[in-house]
Amino acid sequence: MLTLEHIAFSYGSKPILKNINLTLKQGTVAAVIGESGCGKSTLLDLVYGLLQEKQGNIRFNGEQLLGAGSHLVPGHEMMKYVPQEFDLMPFTTVFENVGEHVSLQDDNRESSIAEMLAIVGMLDFKDRKVKTLSGGQKQRVAIAKALAQQPKVLLMDEPFSHIDNFRKNELRRNLFAYFKKQQMTCIMATHDKDDVLAFTDRTIIMQDGYIIDNRATSAVYKKPKTTYGASLFDDVNVIPTAFFDNKKELLCYPHNLCVNPKGVAMKVAACYFAGNGYLLIVQNNNDLFYVKHTVPVEPETVVAVWLHT
Repeated sequence: MLTLEHIAFSYGSKPILKNINLTLKQGTVAAVIGESGCGKSTLLDLVYGLLQEKQGNIRFNGEQLLGAGSHLVPGHEMMKYVPQEFDLMPFTTVFENVGEHVSLQDDNRESSIAEMLAIVGMLDFKDRKVKTLSGGQKQRVAIAKALAQQPKVLLMDEPFSHIDNFRKNELRRNLFAYFKKQQMTCIMATHDKDDVLAFTDRTIIMQDGYIIDNRATSAVYKKPKTTYGASLFDDVNVIPTAFFDNKKELLCYPHNLCVNPKGVAMKVAACYFAGNGYLLIVQNNNDLFYVKHTVPVEPETVVAVWLHT
């Protein structure tokens, strides 16, 4: 179990993290999301021991983890960190990079390294020098290198940011299935909702150095507490009380609204193709709403909008 108790951190006189409290059971896959500068990367740096907290304690299975102020070589032996800047040896092969910390006396060494490379889709590149790889390929090698060290806790900072979209889904499926199989705790800082929704157990929302939400991912998405939190996933509609016969103010996404004859008349301000449908921006007096629709609608058209049931 990983526990953070009343963690605070500042750069000089500027507070970055404020009263952070967090507990994750072993095997939990958690996403940390929030706008740039909210403290996501700093939180990972503190957990791993690259920085020294100004206040509070970090514990793993009851053991207090001492920060950078107590160790010349940062990090906990059961944790590995995949930062945004890859820690790779450019003039050696992919295989050698991943096997750097795998004992030469390990009878299963080659098959273990091959398994990690297969998970990230880099087995066919095992004999390539790292310096010849693309940014996305290097990112996958960095992930495989961390996995090969069999950590109990894996920290990842924007782990798929350099990877081509058509490779991301398979890579995410492989990785998160492996985490579950190995009961590995993972904390992933990301800005991409597609990293979060299908794969994580918990979502931790940060704003201005605070954790403002920490629940099961499905609850964070379906029942957002704040407009800010909801906006990390999609456009947000703030529906006033009684606007659609609702008993309280609602936060909802475009797919929660629909064009329905019994709805409120609104004028279409814009229409955008959204792949699996169209996004309508509609206007009611001075208020704008976002509506998912199946067919395009010309601007200035009046449509009736209602809550999707």
